Amino acid sequence: MEADAKESVDAFYKPSVESTTDGHRNKSRDVEKQHLPDGAQGHDGGQRRASKHDKGDPFGDESDAEVKYRTMAWWQAATIMIAETISIGILSLPSVLASIGIVPGIILIVFLGLIATYTGHTIWQFKMAYPHVHNLADVGEVLLGPFGREFFGAAQTIFLIFIMGSHILTYTIAMNAITGHATCTIVWGIIGLVVLFIFTLPRTLKRVSYLSIVSFFSILSAVMITMIGLGIEQPDPVVQATVKTGFATAFASTTNIIFAYAGHVAFFSFISELKEPRDFPKALYTLQICDTTLYVVVAIVVYRYAGADVASPALGSTGTTVKKVAYGIALPTIVIAGVIYAHVAAKYIYVRIFRGTKHMSTRTWLAVGSWIGITLVLWVIAWVIAESIPAFNDLLSLISSLFASWFTYGLSGILWLYINKGQWFSNGRKSALTVINSLIFCLGAAICGIGLYASGVQIKADSDSGGSWSCADNQSSG
Repeated sequence: MEADAKESVDAFYKPSVESTTDGHRNKSRDVEKQHLPDGAQGHDGGQRRASKHDKGDPFGDESDAEVKYRTMAWWQAATIMIAETISIGILSLPSVLASIGIVPGIILIVFLGLIATYTGHTIWQFKMAYPHVHNLADVGEVLLGPFGREFFGAAQTIFLIFIMGSHILTYTIAMNAITGHATCTIVWGIIGLVVLFIFTLPRTLKRVSYLSIVSFFSILSAVMITMIGLGIEQPDPVVQATVKTGFATAFASTTNIIFAYAGHVAFFSFISELKEPRDFPKALYTLQICDTTLYVVVAIVVYRYAGADVASPALGSTGTTVKKVAYGIALPTIVIAGVIYAHVAAKYIYVRIFRGTKHMSTRTWLAVGSWIGITLVLWVIAWVIAESIPAFNDLLSLISSLFASWFTYGLSGILWLYINKGQWFSNGRKSALTVINSLIFCLGAAICGIGLYASGVQIKADSDSGGSWSCADNQSSG
């Protein structure tokens, strides 16, 4: 049975045999109407499409490999995606409702969640059309050639490092809450750097997937304790349907919702390590049902009991004892979710260096040493960012505006238009989808432009009060 499974996986990753005379993919098939049968068939229902950029599967033939990457089942991918997405992003959502009101806040959480589901499906479609794509750099090469590869690769890496920085920042806030600011915040940041670095050392995602289960129950338990604690305290805050606030403040709050759906940047890597990439939609739908439901429930309940003064991260909204317990239980998700983002960033650099060599699937001194060196450098840079932008909401807003606006929304519109080029208005359904994906691209562009302005205003305002590279307690930095 194991031999049969391996044969099936290897067949799925065979090079494409369907191509046009110029080496580009065949554009005559309708990717929206096709399914992915068993064997070596691609997303279009035939053999996988060739491309002048196709370099084969990034992990090559793993039949005799010492380190095997394509080992994840769809449920394992789902746990990783849940741990990656439902982490620190959920902790800022109650403050969003406090900033713009409960009605527009909930509408935006659900609306942006639905769009994120569709754009995630588009990413899978693109991966099935171009099997060699392992990360956004590969996407950039397909779209724009060598320049696109360098540009998209740099953007992906910077985005992931910023998210890693947000996890170090959250770690320092958590440790200050748990210990009552027992030592300098910079020291907690260094300790967080070391802890996160150690957990990033495993080279395959399958091992990380088991930790992801712990991560999910960690954040779920932490927010449950926070909600119960707030309910027991029986406050009577004023909860407003809508809130009149400044434009920059309101939009910066909205970008925190976008950060809560910022996991799309890693989807190509997750699909690449699946035993059966065609099962990815199962993982995607599991993720989106879980995250959107939790986001709505947690945002409403915490805001209802904490009111306009709700803290960000939300775990700080309760009394001292409950807050310490909640942060203590949340530590696994703060660490593990950060490790997943670091793993994707390090894997991109590692694959870029060693793709096609024996070091991809062996444990040579060069392979192991390079992986350790790459992860260490990434975490050091992330720590510098965390110390430089110590306000939790400000950092999330900046990340969302500059990167998540494109990686979760705008870019997917471009990907759909690319793989359906020549068929945009071939029928009514295609015409509607062309309009929808064009609007998704515009949505990403608008979020990026307006969000950068709004986050810039907020960062400037908060920087006047100091806090960067400070030993001060940062529990109220959100």
